[in-house]
Amino acid sequence: MTSHELERVIAYHRITKHAPGRYARSLGYMDWDTQPDPFRRFDGAPRVELPLRADALRTKYAELYEPGAVAPHPLGIDGVATFFELALGLTAWKGYGESRWSLRADPSSGNLHPTEAYAVLPSIAGVLDAGVFHYLSHDHCLEQRARVAPDRAREFAELLPSGGFLVAVSSIHWRESWKYGERAFRYCQHDAGHVLATLRYAAAALGWSARIVDGVGDDFVARVAGTQRKEYLKVDALDREHADYLVCVAPRDAVGAAERVRERASELAALLDSADWTGVPNELSGDHYEWDVIEGVADAAREPAGATAPEPPEADAPRLLAALPDQHVSASAIIRGRRSAVAMDGKTSISAEAFYGILDRLLPRANTAPLDALSWKPRVHLAFFVHRVVGVPSGLYLFERNASVHDTLRAQLGDGPLWTKPPGCPEHLRLHCVTERDLRGLAASISCQQEIAGNGAFSLGMLAEYRASLEAGPHWYCRLFWEAGVIGQVLYLEAEAHGLRGTGIGCYFDDLMHRTLGLEDDALQSLYHFTLGGPVDDERLVTLPPYAHLAERAAR
Repeated sequence: MTSHELERVIAYHRITKHAPGRYARSLGYMDWDTQPDPFRRFDGAPRVELPLRADALRTKYAELYEPGAVAPHPLGIDGVATFFELALGLTAWKGYGESRWSLRADPSSGNLHPTEAYAVLPSIAGVLDAGVFHYLSHDHCLEQRARVAPDRAREFAELLPSGGFLVAVSSIHWRESWKYGERAFRYCQHDAGHVLATLRYAAAALGWSARIVDGVGDDFVARVAGTQRKEYLKVDALDREHADYLVCVAPRDAVGAAERVRERASELAALLDSADWTGVPNELSGDHYEWDVIEGVADAAREPAGATAPEPPEADAPRLLAALPDQHVSASAIIRGRRSAVAMDGKTSISAEAFYGILDRLLPRANTAPLDALSWKPRVHLAFFVHRVVGVPSGLYLFERNASVHDTLRAQLGDGPLWTKPPGCPEHLRLHCVTERDLRGLAASISCQQEIAGNGAFSLGMLAEYRASLEAGPHWYCRLFWEAGVIGQVLYLEAEAHGLRGTGIGCYFDDLMHRTLGLEDDALQSLYHFTLGGPVDDERLVTLPPYAHLAERAAR
């Protein structure tokens, strides 16, 4: 790390803040002629069609949070197919007039989906050869990018998690900057965090575990995915992919498995370098508008190989038995039923018991999805605007996701008129009331005047330990957003499980949020907002099945 790289990251964050009289730069209009293709394809790459199996999965949603509740499925083609269908597959098509657009299991800012995923798989007899595969959600298939020679397949399998595989994740920043301009790099990192959570939830539904592989660095992730190879020179630079992270998927002990992958990373990279690579990436746009600041921060925030291991989470907190309206609802139904609300009704409330249960899901615990996919102690905390939680007074609350941040928060905010635990709040939930009053108007104002933030049961801002994290390396800028995205995915699924709906909010006035909390420096920065409540659906929209175009395959 150099001071120059750190300064570039800090400068990017500063200039991409929204303010009431000044938004981060963008084109200011939708250039439909250059809209990027939401699906990456590799021309000339052999395809492996995957069966549609998620409907047959028996795992209950509640079991996703119970270690050992789901017996590990075998690593066959059905398991791989179900994993990707739940993590990254299509969940519906929406239509209005002549327009059609797809929805996916992983949320995305503007439904633009900048993330791509590559599976590093051992051979599956009679189905696929060992190698690297790109997952194409539109066709629910694997495109084989690299084929390992049969005489090296066993050696290759020994470099992967026993009984498992790897997933490399990358981002195409242009897909977001096409609409959102300079702030798009933030949204790409949000999406990468949501994808990390969906990968972990999908693994949990199959009795598997999943975890980020630390210390390998971005260059290694790019080598594994093949995104640095010469065939990418045939597409526009802005259509290319930037490495995000590598995930280890294993039947049980993903922590130990991830460490073994890291230790033998150089062997794996060398073997893949010698593999037979095929396929050319499609061009996503006929023309582009380049935001130099995005490529600048992406370069500055690259993670080097051998980065210092992060501080692990604290010991597990007591576990609440979450009160769900239906304890038997399937994991598949919740995961694939997730939607983003476009408006809230301004009247639906939730119980205090449900509210505290949702907070409990946001604490990391060993072998518990999805937060154990992150290898570090929580660095993102929540400021809640409580509007309609029965038994909890309306007001502003702070939720500390680890105890060590308490002194920092108290030093920033001071004692104030209140710093108390709300009635009935379980002792292990570090939730503090800062002020009691109706904050619906303020919540909406902070979220770029969007009424949805004031019309939910609650809204929130995610406060990251910004300064201390960046001092550990500029790559932590991305990791903080990933953690925020993982939290957002928990909130999305919990909303569905409680018969409600959630929405991630990327447009908010950064420093207005900080002033509201009394934050005077950059020790803490708000990186993501969210709201949850009773949705107002647009009845003009038509909903269509996700894979009707693959009807023959679904019938197999």
